[in-house]
Amino acid sequence: MEIPIGNGALMLPPLHITIVGLIILFFLMRWSRQLETGRYKVFLYFLIGTYAAPIYSQSTEKGQFQLWIPLGFIILFLYLYRSKSNHPSKMKASLLGLSIAIYQIIVHYLR
Repeated sequence: MEIPIGNGALMLPPLHITIVGLIILFFLMRWSRQLETGRYKVFLYFLIGTYAAPIYSQSTEKGQFQLWIPLGFIILFLYLYRSKSNHPSKMKASLLGLSIAIYQIIVHYLR
């Protein structure tokens, strides 16, 4: 989406991506209010949960194949499972990060 301003223009992402981003921000702010201390941690858990990394790579005749996994979520899940300060808001933020990581993986495979 392009909004002309004087001699320039403001370039925004497509409308559906903007709406999804606002919904994610709304949920993260809502869940951060549920924590008594360290409200910023919900945002960190979300950002770490979005990390997807290749664990296997192989060259083929058609190109290169890479196997991707949501590594950030796996690490967070193991940490929260063993931690005594496990709060539902942190797990919700991690699961929201997992959904973004899965989206990234799907987009990578569709290219």
